[in-house]
Amino acid sequence: MNIRVLGCSGAIAAGYKTTAFLLDDDVLIDAGTGVGDLPLDALAAIDHILLSHSHLDHVLGIPLLADAVLRLRVAAGRPPIQVHALPETLDALRRHIFNGVIWPDFTKLPTREAPALSLHPFQIGDRLNIAGRVIEVLPAAHTVPAVGFAVDGGAQSGHAHWVFTGDTGPNPALWRRLAQLRLSHLVIETAFSDDEAELAHVSQHLCPADLGHELAQLAGSVDVRITHIKPGEVEAVMLGATRIKTAHCLAALQGGDEFVL
Repeated sequence: MNIRVLGCSGAIAAGYKTTAFLLDDDVLIDAGTGVGDLPLDALAAIDHILLSHSHLDHVLGIPLLADAVLRLRVAAGRPPIQVHALPETLDALRRHIFNGVIWPDFTKLPTREAPALSLHPFQIGDRLNIAGRVIEVLPAAHTVPAVGFAVDGGAQSGHAHWVFTGDTGPNPALWRRLAQLRLSHLVIETAFSDDEAELAHVSQHLCPADLGHELAQLAGSVDVRITHIKPGEVEAVMLGATRIKTAHCLAALQGGDEFVL
C-alpha cells in the first residue's frame, strides 16, 4: 500500500494545498484542495472518499470531483463514488453543499438510480474494509463531530498502522486506542504556533506545547509528521516543535510526501 500527500496545509496560498491523502489509486482520505492537482484519469479512478469531518478545507474537493468525473464514470459503467463519514458529516454535506444552492445534488445526479456519489455512515471504532484494506475510525476532539483514521499495513508490515489524527485538540481517547496498536507513522495536526495557543484552544487544534503533552502519552519511538500548519506559520510551529522533549522523530509533513505500508 502507498499513501501520497496531495495536500496538508491548514489553509491556502501559493504552494499550499489543504488536506488530502491518496491511498493507492482509488481511496481519498479527506478531499481538500490538493485533490485538484490530480489529472482527470486519476480523479476518475477514485472509488472511495473517507472524511474526517465536515469543515470546508477537508471536503471542498468532493463536489468539484463529482462534476469532473461524472461523464467518464458513466461512460465506463462505473458505480457511484462512495463517501464514508460520520452521520453528522454526511448530513452537513446534504444540507450545506449538495442542496441545489451551493452545488447540485450529485447524490441524485445524473439519476437517483445511478448517482455520481453515494453516502455511507460509519461510527468511531468501526473497522472498515475498503476494497481489501482495513481502516479503523479513531476518535478526534474538534469543534464539529470528527474522527481520525488508522490504516492497517497488512500482514507484510506486521499490521503496523499509518495513523492520521484528523483535526483535533487534546484527545485522551486517541492515545488509549493507539497504545493498543502497532504504529509505523503518526500524522498529527499542529495548526498554530505557541504564540497562538489561545486560538488553538478555542478552535480545538494543537500548538507545539500541546503536541508535546499529547506525544508524551505515546510509548516508544514513532515517525511523527506534523500537518495542518497554517501558511506562513511553518517556521514558528517547527521552532516550537524543537523544544519538545520526546523520543519520537518529528518533521513537518509536505505535499508530495509518500508513505509505503
